[in-house]
Amino acid sequence: MRKSIIISLLVFSAAQALAAGYWLKPGLWESKMTKRVVDGQEKPVQMAGSASKMQEMMASMPPEQRARMEAMMKEHGGGAMGGDGSQKVCVSPEQASLENPVIDKHCQPAAVNRSGNHVSFAVNCSFEGITSTGKGEAMSTGDTVTTRMDTTTRMATGETHTMHMESEMKFVSSDCGDVKPISTPKAPQ
Repeated sequence: MRKSIIISLLVFSAAQALAAGYWLKPGLWESKMTKRVVDGQEKPVQMAGSASKMQEMMASMPPEQRARMEAMMKEHGGGAMGGDGSQKVCVSPEQASLENPVIDKHCQPAAVNRSGNHVSFAVNCSFEGITSTGKGEAMSTGDTVTTRMDTTTRMATGETHTMHMESEMKFVSSDCGDVKPISTPKAPQ
């Protein structure tokens, strides 16, 4: 189940990167998952202490897996996770100016359609033998971007999980402070 959490973070990050490429202005944003349904059961996403629970989960991982997880989180440029599950994200001017977003190196968009303040997308992600496919939509209303996404994840063992996620990003400030910009993978040649 821990690996499904990792791939879920990848897919969630891919959805955020798609939104960043279309609407986010440069600066500090706060990203928060507002709904999560796993295999038909709603899971809490805004519980007090979620950051400490994530720390506990990571502490119980084997050192190599923990290092990969920490590297992945740093790679996405996220700041420290808040007690309510929110995370600060810095968008650089270069990232904000991208016409076509480049998402996580583990995920590639299968299709992206943009119409006004609405984007629909599909993604395919693969990480350590786990594959995930998903489709979703994002909508911008000024300084807020909301994203909804449904995914199916197939574990290397053949086990399958479905997930529905909803998130919201809000603009905080044009100054990112000590939060580093999210990493943008190189576009395929």
